[in-house]
Amino acid sequence: AAPAQQHVCPAAPPERGRLAPWVPVVGLEIHAQISSNSKLFSGSQVQFAAPPNSLVSFFDASLPGTLPVLNRRCVEAAVMTGLALNCSINKKSLFDRKHYFYADLPAGYQITQQRVPIAVNGSLSYSLCIDNKMSQMVTKTVRIKQIQLEQDSGKSLHDDTRSQTLVDLNRAGVGLMEVVMEPDMCCGEEAAAAVRELQLILQTLGSSQAVMAEGQLRVDANVSVHHPGEPYGVRTEVKNINSMRFLAKAIDYEIQRQIEELENGGTILNETRAFDSKLGCTVPMRDKEGQQDYRFMPEPNLPPLILYDAKSLPANMNHQQVINIDWIHERLPDLPSVKRKKLVEQYGILPEHSFTLLNEDGLAEFFESVVKQTQMKPKKVIGWILKDLLSYLKQHSLTVKESPVSSFLLADLLNLLEKKEISSTAAKQVLAELWKGEGKTPLEIVKEQKLELLQDQKELEQICQAVMAIKAGNPKVLNKLIGLVQKKTQGRSNPVLVKQLLEKKLSG
Repeated sequence: AAPAQQHVCPAAPPERGRLAPWVPVVGLEIHAQISSNSKLFSGSQVQFAAPPNSLVSFFDASLPGTLPVLNRRCVEAAVMTGLALNCSINKKSLFDRKHYFYADLPAGYQITQQRVPIAVNGSLSYSLCIDNKMSQMVTKTVRIKQIQLEQDSGKSLHDDTRSQTLVDLNRAGVGLMEVVMEPDMCCGEEAAAAVRELQLILQTLGSSQAVMAEGQLRVDANVSVHHPGEPYGVRTEVKNINSMRFLAKAIDYEIQRQIEELENGGTILNETRAFDSKLGCTVPMRDKEGQQDYRFMPEPNLPPLILYDAKSLPANMNHQQVINIDWIHERLPDLPSVKRKKLVEQYGILPEHSFTLLNEDGLAEFFESVVKQTQMKPKKVIGWILKDLLSYLKQHSLTVKESPVSSFLLADLLNLLEKKEISSTAAKQVLAELWKGEGKTPLEIVKEQKLELLQDQKELEQICQAVMAIKAGNPKVLNKLIGLVQKKTQGRSNPVLVKQLLEKKLSG
């Protein structure tokens, strides 16, 4: 849909007499919570905002003698995601223990896939606007290094007033996919656009709900700067960014901070930083210089994860007990890029409109539903959807599903407009009434408020005569006269008919 030209992030301008500009480099690690009823290695339920420590099995609490049992659904979700991101799926992947000690990690290690992850070598294409103009979009690609399965940790709740930390293990052991992106991006805008596209893909697949506000999609950004032709600079990692807006701000701030530090003769530390959204800056968390040794070792309680495709599937194998990569591939839904292309081709809308339709959850379906129920052309329908419906929803912080105006009601209203039973001014008045959600149909509102277009020529002639009496002797104000007639008829007159009548009267 978008032109395939390459957009190059402008290198940061040289400062203080330096000739060479700075080149920023951004790589991302994204943790997506797998959409599954139970955890990765235990039967505990997964539920957001459940009472603390109410969803913890013996294995989650790491009681001695408990063993992990791999959740099939989590493996299928990871395979599905890998295929959607053009990855090679490893038919044999391995689990490892990553050791570190923290109160919300009762085992003292996390089970992950350090050596051989489930998927490798993929790519993600995403689009972004040039100079904030939706009509000028470019497509870029970021390489996906790998996707690995791993456990989430619990949650530490710091109570400063009592100087104590409380631990909630509900999240401990929940399945995560870590998507590692290569450092192919160079600014916050690119990173946010790539993560937004990934989020849409995950939601389309159903492999993750990817709601950032609920911690289902958390982003770590690796940022460095260097001069062209020189090796990459020392990188910092900005951890746990939980909103698209903060992601762009955090990265852009960190790029600028590093440039200023280097320009002033300072050095960049290889450290972990956090983004303070209130101050709009990154702050140090802990430095990585003396970084602890994670002492990776193979997970002794889990065998290698073996996957099959149609060729390698043994004939006598129970299909319920194996995962067939080809079977999953055949059942992949249309991805956002394909959906956008179809919307543009089928309805003749602009490519940038297809992005807006897919970016709002449920808006594309709403648009298609209206189109099916109205005689109005899709190109005109899209204007009402984006300018009127969407701006109202945003103004009132409502989702498409919460809209008081259903697709049926909007289609009904647009049909009245298309049949020339009301003017577009009247249609906007009707829509304003529909937002109140009082259960009235557009036709009922039209009749109640007398908003029908006046088709009676004699009645219109009288009104035109009256208006002309006001403006007698000034034939240059035809548009003004049409406006006055519209005002007099409360937007119910047909402007074309009014113009004809006025011209006839003025020439007479």
